[in-house]
Amino acid sequence: MLMTLIQKEIMHHILSARFVALLLMCLLLVPLTLSTNYRNYRQNLVDYQEAVKLANIEETTMNPGMPLDPEVEVSKLFLKPTPLSVFANGLADALPSYLGMTRNGITQGAPVLVSSLSHLLGRLDFLFVVGTVFSLLALLFTFDAVAGEREAGTLRITLANSLPRDLFLWSKLIGGYVVFVVPFLMSLLFGLLILVWQGFPLGEPEIFPRVLGLILISLLYIGVFFAIGTVISTYLDNSKTALIVTFTIWVFAVLITPRVGFLAAKFIAPAQTSQSVYMEKTAMRDDFNAALKEEQQKMFMEVPPDEKGHRIIGGEVSKKINERMKPFEEEYRSQFQNRANELDRSYKRETEGQEQVGQMLSRLTPTSSLIYITTNLTQTGKAKRSTYFQTGERYYEMLHTDLFSKIIDYTYSRQDKSVKITQPPAVEITTLGETLRQSAVDVMLLCFFAVILTTVAFLKFFRSDI
Repeated sequence: MLMTLIQKEIMHHILSARFVALLLMCLLLVPLTLSTNYRNYRQNLVDYQEAVKLANIEETTMNPGMPLDPEVEVSKLFLKPTPLSVFANGLADALPSYLGMTRNGITQGAPVLVSSLSHLLGRLDFLFVVGTVFSLLALLFTFDAVAGEREAGTLRITLANSLPRDLFLWSKLIGGYVVFVVPFLMSLLFGLLILVWQGFPLGEPEIFPRVLGLILISLLYIGVFFAIGTVISTYLDNSKTALIVTFTIWVFAVLITPRVGFLAAKFIAPAQTSQSVYMEKTAMRDDFNAALKEEQQKMFMEVPPDEKGHRIIGGEVSKKINERMKPFEEEYRSQFQNRANELDRSYKRETEGQEQVGQMLSRLTPTSSLIYITTNLTQTGKAKRSTYFQTGERYYEMLHTDLFSKIIDYTYSRQDKSVKITQPPAVEITTLGETLRQSAVDVMLLCFFAVILTTVAFLKFFRSDI
């Protein structure tokens, strides 16, 4: 009986106008976005390779005895684009294109998105198609599953034939879901074939399992919105009212709530900006340099003038001034480093706290969980950003040990020995196991939404008066 009802529901959806809309969306959006974004990835990869090549041409050695402006970038750590960004661009275009290493700390290069006006209109990728377009279509497939039959009077006739209510509702859910996911999977398969034809490394061990994970998460997310639509349909008797409520819930669940969570977090847990921290470090170093210059000027004034009243610095006098300046410079360098580290720790605590609050509030909707899982799988999310900046911090510590700590600001004798600038390390790739561990909360939330909403729909339908 259940199979008969499912077949009936499948035929009902196939003959409807909403199925035509679904086919058009699948055939046009999925292959088109994958193909277009892969071409964009290849262009970003070429830009990255050119930038790295240009940086390697520059001088790789430096004399610690030579004056060095504290704001000069002696080396750069570039962010390599990931091929999985064709599915979800995430933070890829918002992250700095490189991290510059200066004596004042780490500077950030301009992100990619500032170079294109198209970003004002938003990014079209697989994540957007699933999270926004298909979530709406899933609701349109189910908003009148029960309400439409109740309004037309067919629900009373159907259930009068000793048909269990659970079988009736299961047929609605399963039939609609099958009709929905088959075109979606076929269009996705066609899009993957186009990607492979263009050169996308789908068969690599680090690529294929992640793409498979994206497909499974997308199917689960679509199932959540099928459950939402079913709940709406069981609670309302009128199809027009159900449609209005469906659109309202979709707007809040997909467009508003994920953004409001982070807006609220800025008021609940305010934090400094990275630029303000950098400027504060620069002001601190200027103060220390002024203090060192004042100490040096005092020592200079202690040198007795010659017959013409000129104070000439050289030879033994220069050596003595350098020796006397070393304790002052070491003291100021230590004070600067301690205060800079304190600023960094405070900034990191504030930003992490603000993000945690924003994530917690945004997870009230399944769309946020989909975004977090997808960007983790495609290595364009929070985990990638954390790895990128942690690599930059480790690289800065290496440069500080090998070069910055050996630079003498105030000296009259230059050293002949040069120090080779340490080359930047590669940004590590998070393993699939670690990615799944980081996404466990969001996966469980999607499962929770699917189970709870389906249960609510069944309980309401069992108790409703036909």
